Amino acid sequence: MYRQRELAATLSRALAGFPAVLVTGPRQSGKTTFLRHETGEERAYVSFDDPLEREFALQDPDGFLARFEQRPVILDEIQYVPALLQHLKLRIDAAPARLGRWLLTGSQQFGLMRDVSESLAGRVAILELPPFSHLEHPRADLEEAIWTGGYPVPALNPERRELWLKSYVATYLERDARQIRNIPDLRSFGQFLALAASRHGQEFHAADLARQLGVSQPTVKSWAGVLEASYLAYFLAPWYRNYGKRVVKAPKFYFLDSALAAYLTRQPDAAAALAGPLGGALLEGWVVSEAVKAFMARGARPELYCWRAQDGLEVDLLIAVDTTLYPIEIKLTATPGAGHVKPLERFITLAGEDASTQGLLVCRTERERPLPGGHVALPWQDFPGWLAQR
Repeated sequence: MYRQRELAATLSRALAGFPAVLVTGPRQSGKTTFLRHETGEERAYVSFDDPLEREFALQDPDGFLARFEQRPVILDEIQYVPALLQHLKLRIDAAPARLGRWLLTGSQQFGLMRDVSESLAGRVAILELPPFSHLEHPRADLEEAIWTGGYPVPALNPERRELWLKSYVATYLERDARQIRNIPDLRSFGQFLALAASRHGQEFHAADLARQLGVSQPTVKSWAGVLEASYLAYFLAPWYRNYGKRVVKAPKFYFLDSALAAYLTRQPDAAAALAGPLGGALLEGWVVSEAVKAFMARGARPELYCWRAQDGLEVDLLIAVDTTLYPIEIKLTATPGAGHVKPLERFITLAGEDASTQGLLVCRTERERPLPGGHVALPWQDFPGWLAQR
């Protein structure tokens, strides 16, 4: 059964305004299913996972594209044939008024974005489809939401979770990691993947990881870029009024899918994952991931930050909507109290007019509750809806 995706409205606007639309995102996030469902049966479909189609496009790009003169088409996994983009540009420029004619998908950011920006700048709308958000596939139980994550297969078929994640990681190491950065030592990269997962929700320090792995800092930074390029990881920048400091200070590191983070850290089961030392980080990562997905669904770049004072007081998440910063604390507690308000109050005082006067505590409370100072404790499952309203 098809699950309606929040990106659908943004896709409709993009198809009405651009000759081409590129939908990127991690492997197995549902890009192909989404496009084929949303754009109808009249659109042709080609996957460049098929070696015959890939060879045709590389050897005779004009002949390949001529097949779709009278019919719009989905070109799946376009990163395998980057040379085709130049020929696609010529066809778009020959008929710029034919909007929504070319739909492209790709599973990597950096190389693909470079090729697209060089060939199709101004001609293509770029959208991102992550795994399911909570609004697309809601769960009433936090343990289940964390344990099965958002990738469609384990989310909809929990009994297949273990085998699917094992296969996903193995395929990622053998295929994507090598393709993005041509990593020769997959064993060391696999160790990096597991060690990075153990840092889920913590500041990312390349020097520390490099020392433990016995590799150089540039290597660790390059490998971190691989995780980001393939949509597995997200780096949450620290907030400073001085933009330059945001760039140089250490960001916080998260796996974008909680099931993948739990799998790589060898959590034995759902209950143990949340009850163990990584429980708070798993909830925090889930909330950050939901915020990232909310921005992606609207075709917008995530404006998300964290904040830490010199005395160690910190706010887990800052969400910038228009010109307002919303400070958010994230705790596993089911009994929110006045002590959780202190970081929110400190940040609001520091940020002044830039911040909302109402902070938010996302936690396991059963219902929305007022907190001292006009702040609010919100059930974890209500956070995506709260953000969507803003």
